[in-house]
Amino acid sequence: MASFKLTINNRAYDADVEQDTPLLWVLRDNLGLVGTKYGCGIAQCGACTVHLDGKAVRSCVLPVSAVGKAKVTTIEGLSEKGDHPVQKAWDEVDVAQCGYCQAGQIMTAAALLKENPKPSDEQIVSTMSGNICRCGTYHRIREAVKVAASKTN
Repeated sequence: MASFKLTINNRAYDADVEQDTPLLWVLRDNLGLVGTKYGCGIAQCGACTVHLDGKAVRSCVLPVSAVGKAKVTTIEGLSEKGDHPVQKAWDEVDVAQCGYCQAGQIMTAAALLKENPKPSDEQIVSTMSGNICRCGTYHRIREAVKVAASKTN
């Protein structure tokens, strides 16, 4: 086992885990941050998306040893009160059906809007296409990203 010092949601954590342990399992099993979901384990569905220094990454395949000094943000840390523009837009548009994929969808959308505050429809579709929604709420997801973009500076 190795000891890793991690900065997650602007808090310092220590994790004593094997170096190849995926960040997802460190978050969920070792640190109790369960908002990030397991979907496929092969970085194909997006349910496990977190931010690493502001960039969307798939935590199910990212070994904790690769995090280094980067800052990790999970859905729990996106906003203190759940009032991030993307979260508010998700609620306004009533995106969630079963809700399982939503943390990953929201984290992907938030990273997109941070990098590109006014994305085109094509950019939204391209970015969000890596996230699978079993309920098929893609039209509402796209609409919520547009709503969030219209309310950000």
